[in-house]
Amino acid sequence: DGTEQTAKPKRSFYAARDLYKYRHQYPNFKDLRYQNDLCNLRFYKNKIPFKPDGVYIEEVLNKWKGDYEKLEHNHTYIQWLFPLREQGLNFYAKELTTYEIEEFKKTKEAIRRFLLAYKMMLEFFGIKLIDKTGNVARAANWQERFQHLNESQHNYLRITRILKSLGELGYESFKSPLVKFILHEALVEDTIPNIKQSALEYFVYTIRDRRERRKLLRFARQHYTPSEHFIWGPPRKQKSEGSKTNKKPASPISIHNNYISKHKKSKEPKSTSASGSSAGKTTEERKVELTKNREENEQDEEEMNCDADRQNNSEKNSDTDTGQLSKSEEIHDASDRKEDASHSKKDEENLNNDSDIHPDTIEKDLLDTENSASNTSADLQDNLDKDTLSGETTTTTKDELKS
Repeated sequence: DGTEQTAKPKRSFYAARDLYKYRHQYPNFKDLRYQNDLCNLRFYKNKIPFKPDGVYIEEVLNKWKGDYEKLEHNHTYIQWLFPLREQGLNFYAKELTTYEIEEFKKTKEAIRRFLLAYKMMLEFFGIKLIDKTGNVARAANWQERFQHLNESQHNYLRITRILKSLGELGYESFKSPLVKFILHEALVEDTIPNIKQSALEYFVYTIRDRRERRKLLRFARQHYTPSEHFIWGPPRKQKSEGSKTNKKPASPISIHNNYISKHKKSKEPKSTSASGSSAGKTTEERKVELTKNREENEQDEEEMNCDADRQNNSEKNSDTDTGQLSKSEEIHDASDRKEDASHSKKDEENLNNDSDIHPDTIEKDLLDTENSASNTSADLQDNLDKDTLSGETTTTTKDELKS
């Protein structure tokens, strides 16, 4: 018993199919056969007794009320008191038809007796009807009747039938208060814990209004223990799954654009340093010549020339370092060009080859494109950079790539 109680419950396929058919108005193909019979309506008009017992509705409402032993052990009256558009265990009871339902709703005598039968069965379960809107509460003998209800589980089938019949005969609004009361007693008060499985599997899903069902399921989820065993209603959304679904794979175009932007950023500082070194060399030579010609001038000019010489000496040291770097880079570029010439056209179009090209070769190619379009490089990335920076559109032929 302990292992059965702790085991995670499973949804009943039969219950789900049965309640789905009920909520979608029972595709009933027997209307023409039974529309002139109206045995359920005639029973509630006290014209015929229910079979096989031969008891009229007035006798049931007056003499059977409060006789809990008779109501407990007799299994033929419930199909007559709460008819449905489906066959029950009592094969003497006939199914409702759509025509009979409309006639039943128009008959005040039948509706009055139907509500009295509903009150009688609620008191049998330990519940009382407190208003015309369907709200219910505990009856005076609720402790005794709840204990009996918790043990006699065949009454759960009766409650399911009562809920279905309420919806068939015009009292759909009475379902939600009754189901909410049962869920509260089972999950919160723990007075009828054995009924919670049937309440969630059957009672809730007799309600046709989806919003009302979801309210009841949310209430049940809040109070159900253990919470991880709650399997009714829509599954819980996991944040980890939601974050994974939001992430979209990056397209090859976006990857290519990101690579171009990174490539441009990496080459900008070196291009500025290279231009600064060339400019520094020209200014240095001019300043040296000026200082030689002005050696015999006045003392003020000599002091200014001395300051200029000091600055030029510091620039020489920095320019020699950059010159050595540029020479090594040129040697590296020459070797890279030889390797690139040996590759095929497919390898040149591959973006992976862009990582092997040095930024200084890109800068040199950019300067060459201003004069002519024949000295373009073989790499696709360099062509894209030239088009964006120089504003010119160049085309690379197969012969140019080989040269």
